[in-house]
Amino acid sequence: MSGCGKVKAWQVPLRLVTGAFILHSGMEKWDGPDEQAQGVHGMARQTFPFLENIDAPRFLKLLAAGEIALGAALLTPMVPTRLAGAALTGFAGSLMAVYAQTPGLRKEGSVWPTPDGIGVSKDSWLLAIGLALTLSPHQKHHKHVKHIKHAQHVKHAKGHGGCHKHHCHHEQGGHHGHLKQAKLVAREAKEARRLAKGVSPDRHSHHHAHRHGPGHARKGCPAHH
Repeated sequence: MSGCGKVKAWQVPLRLVTGAFILHSGMEKWDGPDEQAQGVHGMARQTFPFLENIDAPRFLKLLAAGEIALGAALLTPMVPTRLAGAALTGFAGSLMAVYAQTPGLRKEGSVWPTPDGIGVSKDSWLLAIGLALTLSPHQKHHKHVKHIKHAQHVKHAKGHGGCHKHHCHHEQGGHHGHLKQAKLVAREAKEARRLAKGVSPDRHSHHHAHRHGPGHARKGCPAHH
């Protein structure tokens, strides 16, 4: 079933079990005896009075044909799940209406079944399964929502990546700025120490040469003692 892409994994057991059960029930009713036809027809016409115009054997044949068609639809993967679920919901809803309207199937003033109504009351499970299949999200809608969430996730990730790059660039720029400022402070400190001595070495040499001549030996100069 799941290979067709129309039936999800969680829907397989619901469609398989209910489909097989309803198909088998319809096949058994197809050649049912008159006693069975009279009993089924008698319960149904109490809830749906218009069925009085149909004789019991013909009604049993129609019911059997409907169950066979419904069971086959549930077992066929090509039939959309929501369509099969809607048919199952309608069928189970009619059975629950018979359960509610037929005397002796429910305890007086209660929804709980009597011993004779236990078999019919269990059709409420079919109603629940039919509703679950009918209300299941559409395949295309689910893919569209998944695509939107993926696009939003990618956009969010790109936004964080851009912020990270900007943060790194800011940190690198701040590091270079601090290094440049430290070099400038060191250069200014060196210049201040040089000026504190009064005269630079180059200026002292120039003054010595101008006073004593360029050939004068600095070693014997009294100014150096």
